[in-house]
Amino acid sequence: MRHRFGHKKLNRTSEHRKALLKNMLNSLVKYEQITTTLPKAKVLRPEAEKLITIGKKDTLANTKRLVSKLQNTQTVNKIRKILSKRYVSRKGGYTRIIKAGFRYGDNAPLAIIEFVDRDLEAKRVDRKKIKTEDKKKDQAPEQKTA
Repeated sequence: MRHRFGHKKLNRTSEHRKALLKNMLNSLVKYEQITTTLPKAKVLRPEAEKLITIGKKDTLANTKRLVSKLQNTQTVNKIRKILSKRYVSRKGGYTRIIKAGFRYGDNAPLAIIEFVDRDLEAKRVDRKKIKTEDKKKDQAPEQKTA
């Protein structure tokens, strides 16, 4: 029986575990899909579900709760404005965990945790866009056929 065992420790101190979860939650909301180890994904899932549920009710108190949990206003705004609207008719089960084999170095079980009905363009948030000038420079040598 596992009565009164509150949470998985993940072999970390409490401060390290809180920071790890905060960073993983921010990444999950930003990219809507991340790859991590299976135990971390299982710990992350209920936290992410709770954040979406809090964000569904748009009040100042809930916004402050999200900011205190995530400490990133861009992430909080995405939860309040985009994700909560996307899952307004869903009563839970906002994330899924997909097993993804084993890591090469230490054979740790990997998993992909993602939002259900996620935006496929969210993974490209940080990628730099190629300027039109660069495209023209790249295409110019190809067009020259003398």
